[in-house]
Amino acid sequence: MAVAVVLLTIALVLVIAPLAAAGTGKLARMDGATYPAALTRAAITFATAITLAATVSTTLTALLT
Repeated sequence: MAVAVVLLTIALVLVIAPLAAAGTGKLARMDGATYPAALTRAAITFATAITLAATVSTTLTALLT
């Protein structure tokens, strides 16, 4: 059961992280940022989401096993 929860969490994050990054990039462009600045903001958002997912997965694994 614990493995399934962790795998589902990882799968959900792998879907949400690119969407959050795309939204951040779009909002940055709408705010008047240049393409490199918008790409940087999107990359930071993506990396943050993946890092958060790794932390949550590690915590869930420790708690559920």
